[in-house]
Amino acid sequence: MATTQRLNHSTKVIVTAALTGAVTTKQNNPHLPTQPKEIAEAALRCYEAGAAMVHIHVRDDDDSASMRFDKFEETVRLIRDTGCPVLLNLTSSGGQGFSWEERIRPFKELKPELASFDAGTMNWLNSVVFMNEPKFLELCGQEMIAANVKPEIEIFDMGMLNTAKYYLKTGVLQAPAHFQLCLGAPGGMEATTENLLYLVNHLPEDCTWSTFGIGRGANEITLAALALGGNIRVGLEDNVYYNKGVLAEGSEQFIGRVKRVAAEFGKELATPDEARAILGLSRC
Repeated sequence: MATTQRLNHSTKVIVTAALTGAVTTKQNNPHLPTQPKEIAEAALRCYEAGAAMVHIHVRDDDDSASMRFDKFEETVRLIRDTGCPVLLNLTSSGGQGFSWEERIRPFKELKPELASFDAGTMNWLNSVVFMNEPKFLELCGQEMIAANVKPEIEIFDMGMLNTAKYYLKTGVLQAPAHFQLCLGAPGGMEATTENLLYLVNHLPEDCTWSTFGIGRGANEITLAALALGGNIRVGLEDNVYYNKGVLAEGSEQFIGRVKRVAAEFGKELATPDEARAILGLSRC
């Protein structure tokens, strides 16, 4: 367990709720939150269900993928105004064709606890090129350090993990790093226990890690993560179905399942403050 657990807590599991994403639509699942008030309300429900962190994308007025700063600003304000202690994790990759400044500005100005750092370019969904060129990644890492925002290093394949290790050596990223192992996206590694274990075994020793599975491998990855001592991400961004053919009623429904299964492993869901301690964050 110690070789796979890394700096993760032995009995506490950090659950991240991925609320919206850039691809899923209300046609896929009508419960998907897309506008600031909906996203903020979903974040509160997920916190109440046991999530310590929420991963936030925003959408334009027509629900299309967006990096509009005003949408991030309103969403973050609505959550913070409630006094909810949930950790905020803002995306830096809200879809295709956005400028570097549009991708960086939300975390740079709003200063969430974490923001996503996608560690390489890939053929996203086998249909478009998800661009994360080296110069952008260098700038993104530098701006996260300057803003005191911890990168959530998103890894879709082994090449991205090697890139992240390089950036840890060169100072673009700082240890102890936090990794999100993203499995099941077409164009990346499949959501299997074998692939998860392979990635985990190649992580730096001085790190924390989480994972999620997209599609039919989602539950397998949840169980494998609990067995390996990992943290877990769930939500409508990654899966619109709770079970085969059964639409999820909201991201909080997935959190309830993780909580029940974690209890069978003798584990509890971490509170936001416990997650801050595990991730080495200070309370804002």
